[in-house]
Amino acid sequence: MPRLSEVIAALDALWPPSRAEQWDAVGTVCGDPDAEVTRVLFAVDPVQEIVDEAVELGADLLVTHHPLYLRGTTTVEAGTFKGRVVHTLIKNDIALHVAHTNADTADPGVSDALAGALDLRVTGPLVPDPTDPAGRRGLGRICELDHPETLREFAARAASRLPSTAQGIRAAGDPDALIRTVAVSGGSGDSLFEQVRAAGVDAFLTADLRHHPASEARERSPLALVDASHWATEWPWCEQAAAQLDAISERHGWGLRTHVSRTVTDPWTTHAPSVTSPSISGAPN
Repeated sequence: MPRLSEVIAALDALWPPSRAEQWDAVGTVCGDPDAEVTRVLFAVDPVQEIVDEAVELGADLLVTHHPLYLRGTTTVEAGTFKGRVVHTLIKNDIALHVAHTNADTADPGVSDALAGALDLRVTGPLVPDPTDPAGRRGLGRICELDHPETLREFAARAASRLPSTAQGIRAAGDPDALIRTVAVSGGSGDSLFEQVRAAGVDAFLTADLRHHPASEARERSPLALVDASHWATEWPWCEQAAAQLDAISERHGWGLRTHVSRTVTDPWTTHAPSVTSPSISGAPN
């Protein structure tokens, strides 16, 4: 069986920490470099429910996309929820490793997994990494559909292929407009509108679209917007990452057993659809 240090070296080769954004917190949070690793669990969020799942599974390593301590801390006291996560991990000899923005821009990366889940054909990165001579790494992906479909149909495609969440899928634009090209970006994407417009695509699928940026984007161009939950757009990466580690394990004869958590850690749990419209001057509808 490989040591943790060997597995981490393989993960760092897939997602080099040096390619993470400066503000990010990636890498190994806890774990003994000399400990043996036999079972690995992949998940989006390092929350207590996922850590408890790792304990029950008998995992030696938990790999998550989101950092545990993004802004740093001065304590891991178990009375705090993040401190409890650390205590649970250490007590059960489970290492925690994070691949965040370094996995976003990788080849393949988070948006490749998102495009794959939607059965889209990737033609290149939305925001290319200038250090990649092959032009494959970068943030987001530009994609093509095999056949044009309406925005209504494309939103239904996303709803049927991405993991189910309380939010579901929201779309902005003419429901009957034809969609042939799409930009996708796993996670929060409303900082990328300028690049999406420059790409000249018909639609942009991402998460966490806020009112003002979305409203202004719709006013500036006919670009259709498709908004999924943050967790749902990033979960497909867990399956991709597990498959990548499987291939490395087979190549080295490690015999690792990889697992992908199916636990929904999206924070929203209930959706109540609107049934009324605003009244005009207080008059009833």
